[in-house]
Amino acid sequence: MTLQNRVDPFGAIHAVPERGDLTGNRGVLHDPSTKTLLNRRWTTTAWIICALAHPRGVKREVMGRNVRSGKAGWTELFFLDEVTALAAGHRPCFYCRRAAAMQFQHCFAAGNGYSHMTAPQMDRLLHTQRLATSRPTLGADAIRNLPSATMIAAQGQPLAIFGTRALVWSFDGYAGETPLPLEAKLLTPQASIAALRNGYTPLWHVSADRPST
Repeated sequence: MTLQNRVDPFGAIHAVPERGDLTGNRGVLHDPSTKTLLNRRWTTTAWIICALAHPRGVKREVMGRNVRSGKAGWTELFFLDEVTALAAGHRPCFYCRRAAAMQFQHCFAAGNGYSHMTAPQMDRLLHTQRLATSRPTLGADAIRNLPSATMIAAQGQPLAIFGTRALVWSFDGYAGETPLPLEAKLLTPQASIAALRNGYTPLWHVSADRPST
């Protein structure tokens, strides 16, 4: 059974067989008796990006009952890579990816004009941007000035900025290169783009290093 737990760069959750390199969550979103999503798409503003392997070796039943009470526990979501997860509005977890989370926190605060920001403060700022009803439209000059790992969408196709190139996103990897578009919608929240500009280095899927096709 293919579960509906794979997140695209728009933040939507799909049922596809490809899993990706990272997991994460937005709270409890599923019914453990059927392993299907409920109508809600978050129950917390802390949308996090986690390592696939639990740091203490704890095993979870995906979309099962993962707390002692027999209730659901948080819903496991999966991302192609961290570039995808950032575009969807998530940020690194301080528990299982502490080094990445601390780097992100420092770069996020500096990029957004603060000396320091707590995790809840970052979450509040991100939540206003991830829930925006419309996404900014960028022209060619603005697109060229985006930092690597920013994601955009041209004619509905998600693209990842990779230096001076754009990589075509898919659930199973980056499917070659394409020229930077003349116009595109911005997917990655601007607060996270500020972190990228200030030195945050997210994890890329291995397909980002393949030769152009």
